[in-house]
Amino acid sequence: MYSVVQNVAIDCADAYGMARFWSGVTGCPVDPESGPGDPETQVMLKDGPVLYFNQVPEPKTLKNRLHLCLRPTTSREEEVERLLALG
Repeated sequence: MYSVVQNVAIDCADAYGMARFWSGVTGCPVDPESGPGDPETQVMLKDGPVLYFNQVPEPKTLKNRLHLCLRPTTSREEEVERLLALG
């Protein structure tokens, strides 16, 4: 027996805004039933678990305990410029 990772849950202040950012990063769509102000939404990755964004009331106070390692299809420098442009 084993378990399958269903999603990666990310607490944040703006679930839809974060989902739109990560949608732009990954080129994968935000849940089409979600919209601005929704307290939770997700990005459906092509080859991996769902990125699930959950709006929480408390502000972030410490270092992030989760990060996503990215492998760009272009040079590192080009990808950094693209990501900075996304916000």
